[in-house]
Amino acid sequence: MKSHGHEGHCGCHDHGKRATPPQETLLNPGASGEVQTTLKVAGMDCADEIKAIEDVLDPLPGVRELRVNLMAGKVTIFHGQSVTPEALIAAIATAGLKAAPENHEIADNKLSRRVSVALSGLFTGAGLLLEWFYKGPEAPMDAAFAIGIVAGWWFILPKAWQALKRRSLDMNVLMSAAVLGALSIHQWSEAAVVCFLFSLSELLEALSLARARKAVQALIKLTPETALLQQGADFREVPVEQIPVGSVIAIRPGARIPLDGVVEAGTSAVDQAPITGESMPVDKAPQDTVYAGTINGAGSLEIRTSKPYTDTAIAKIIHLVEEAQAQKAPSQRFVDTFARYYTPAVMAAALAVILAPPLLFGGAWGEWFYRGLVLLVIACPCALVISTPVSIVSGLTAMARRGVLIKGGAVLEAVGRLNALAVDKTGTITEGKPRVTRVIPLNSKTEAEILRIAAGLDVHSDHLLAQAVVRYAEEKAHTFPRAENYQTRAGRGADGTIDGHHYFVGNHRFTHEMAVCSDEIERQLAEIENDMQSVVVVGHKPHDCCKGEVLGILAVGDAVRANAPEAIAALHRMGIKKIVMLSGDNQRTASAIAKKTGIDEAYGDLLPEQKIEKVRELITHSYHVGMIGDGVNDAPAMAAATVGIAMGAGTDTALETADMALIQNDLGKIADAIRLGERTLSIIRFNIGFALGLKVLFIALALSGHASLWMAITADTGATLLVIANALRLLRHKGK
Repeated sequence: MKSHGHEGHCGCHDHGKRATPPQETLLNPGASGEVQTTLKVAGMDCADEIKAIEDVLDPLPGVRELRVNLMAGKVTIFHGQSVTPEALIAAIATAGLKAAPENHEIADNKLSRRVSVALSGLFTGAGLLLEWFYKGPEAPMDAAFAIGIVAGWWFILPKAWQALKRRSLDMNVLMSAAVLGALSIHQWSEAAVVCFLFSLSELLEALSLARARKAVQALIKLTPETALLQQGADFREVPVEQIPVGSVIAIRPGARIPLDGVVEAGTSAVDQAPITGESMPVDKAPQDTVYAGTINGAGSLEIRTSKPYTDTAIAKIIHLVEEAQAQKAPSQRFVDTFARYYTPAVMAAALAVILAPPLLFGGAWGEWFYRGLVLLVIACPCALVISTPVSIVSGLTAMARRGVLIKGGAVLEAVGRLNALAVDKTGTITEGKPRVTRVIPLNSKTEAEILRIAAGLDVHSDHLLAQAVVRYAEEKAHTFPRAENYQTRAGRGADGTIDGHHYFVGNHRFTHEMAVCSDEIERQLAEIENDMQSVVVVGHKPHDCCKGEVLGILAVGDAVRANAPEAIAALHRMGIKKIVMLSGDNQRTASAIAKKTGIDEAYGDLLPEQKIEKVRELITHSYHVGMIGDGVNDAPAMAAATVGIAMGAGTDTALETADMALIQNDLGKIADAIRLGERTLSIIRFNIGFALGLKVLFIALALSGHASLWMAITADTGATLLVIANALRLLRHKGK
């Protein structure tokens, strides 16, 4: 019995567009760049660090080009002979980052960052409790706030200082300015809260990226480290990297195939789901192609290797994931971009307010110094800095309560912008478990008789379709004998003897080979196949003077999830403009299931790199694309999408590569997540607009002399409290 998957298109071949390379920056076009050095960089978690590395390498005249792979935590530098790796590492160190050669381990500071954030939160909370309930001297609460500020600022202040040395005003400088502004007016509580929330958001971002980096390691574990290599008449276990192309290796039953190759001897059913996503195992016989990372069935195989371990199908999937993730460096946040202009503009404006009127117009120094100080206090961007992280944390918490895990604030914002979805079929739209959906008895046979024969033969087999038949017979409480003289027919089915009669069970092709297929049977088989289900034909085998006949037909299919049509309809109702299916199964199957569930378009017979191309096509047409999948073969497309969404029962690789995971395998949660993302975006926009609008109002009052220092303090603190309260409303999100 053979699945209807695309057996001839199971590997990752180099056709179609190549993946876009990692982020590249040309620094000194005149440099030679004949030497390539790759370094690991600890603490490279966002666009700020990438910009810092560019800034410190740009002055080196021998450095031509920089390529950054944020997901892998590596930078590749093309430079001349005059530049040594030690010089590059030293330059990166001036940006406050640790670098080391690619083959060296490098320690990160995530544990100390966690301790720092925890201490900041603990002492900030203690200070707030003292402020609210303690009526004595201010020294104890100020001490608690001071510790909270130092702990939260510990990893931020050095980055701000390095940015200032490079004459760059980034988010760290903006946050530091907010803290200094709060401290200058003795608002220690406000400074401590800003330090804690900002350091927490930075830590969460770093941890999310670290989890994504583990996806490649999970992929690597899919292939064995050793293989049984033929040497003379014996087979010896050797490392896969030592096996040359053209060697013969043995694959035991149930083992993972370590290298791509062609079957030399043996027959077996191979589970290719890790590579192609096919729902059914594919029968393999001599001259058939097999792929590394796939799982051998019950038969033993000998294969002749066709590629080295560095160029196997699974190795290419790893490469695709790395490249797609490299393109997903966190985008520059609005507040970060705003800070480049806002902070220097405010400082310049305050200085002008202090100096210009007295120097140019004879104004009183004391009066204009006070107005300048009020302007600086009003401009302190505490509410602006806090508005986004509090909204994000609230949104992430609300979704976690509903069984949806979203990896970071940038992802939650991206979810709110989605207007197109690409979905895998097997295990996502369908359940991923074949089952008998229909039994058609023929020639006066009953369903019980058909199942007795089919299960009696299939009980010998480990094939997924055969197991579905046996399971169905057992569920129906039908008893069946174990067939005698059982023989498997590779790619066709099997035959054997039950109660002295010769029976067969197999696919459409086997029926033709037995010469027992009539026009009526052909019509019924076509009807089942047009419904995109596999056929299992049960019959009396021709022998001696017996012509044989078909006794019954079983339809075996992968059932559509019960809530899939309603989930797709809900997504359409809420404004998702386009939903497409990307499947490794054949086109007819994909099209039929898409029609049943209301999906707009379906593409079948796709390899992993072809799925990623379809996602990129949607993105080029101005779509914000979410890719939903559950298998390793979906990981590259999920990484390339705006948001990768994993079904909870999927592979570890899919879950780690994804930006969002559905713990309960409920497609209906996607619409709820998009709805919450949209609400989060609207609250963030309101908070930012409110904070900025209030600043503009009070800046005007300060310049006109109508705002006092206490009014500035009240406005700043009030705005901070209001944006926090508004953001916390997300915790009450109930969905629909």
